[in-house]
Parts: sequence; structure tokens; C-alpha cells
Amino acid sequence: MAKIMHVQTVLMVDDIEALKAKTGESSTKDALAKAVQHFLDCEYTHEENMWTKKLEKVVKKRSKEQSEEENI
Repeated sequence: MAKIMHVQTVLMVDDIEALKAKTGESSTKDALAKAVQHFLDCEYTHEENMWTKKLEKVVKKRSKEQSEEENI
């Protein structure tokens, strides 16, 4: 059985509204839950050099697309 804990924090209203818009949720609770779950699941949040790994992936993808375009 999963344990549930009630937590509270202080955030700026603008940040909450932006989070709701980005997650597509109308309630603060659901937007925060979705954001936390994404953070826990996202492969990049566990990397020490998160931005480096993300950029490498983008560069590889673009290089592959360019080589495919050249072959057409």
C-alpha cells in the first residue's frame, strides 16, 4: 500500500498559473502532482549534466535529419 503525505509550499501566483497552463490542469493540486511526476520520470533530471545530454540528443537528431534530407 502506498503512503500518502500532505505537503505545503509557498509559490508565486504567476508560477502556479504558468504551471497550470503548461500541464493543462485547472487545479493547483493536479498541476503540481503532474509536474512532480514528470520530474521523477524524466530521464534528464537524473543526469549530472542534464543540459549537455539534452543538447547532444538534439544535435544527433538534427544531424540524422540532415543526412536523410541529403540522401533524398
